[in-house]
Amino acid sequence: MMLGEPINALEAEKMGMIYKVIKDESLEEESLKLAAKLSKMPTLALANIKIALNKSFTNNFEQQLLVEEELQISSAKTNDFKEGITAFVEKRKAKFTGN
Repeated sequence: MMLGEPINALEAEKMGMIYKVIKDESLEEESLKLAAKLSKMPTLALANIKIALNKSFTNNFEQQLLVEEELQISSAKTNDFKEGITAFVEKRKAKFTGN
């Protein structure tokens, strides 16, 4: 980054700069697969991840820890959290509802 040297998509993927490299003709199919996967995850938790990430750009370390503490507490009060714990204990896939 400091040298401004160009890198290709495969190098960016290896470095963790991008999620995944796919061919143009696979874009729609891969996007739909990713959307389907995300839709089965705890959407409130995903939203909180995005909130925490966005706040991290302007917060100092201590402020960010407080944000993450608040988000953890609010997440622990959701039905999805309870479902995740129950599914883990029962050794089954969780069925998240976004509540």
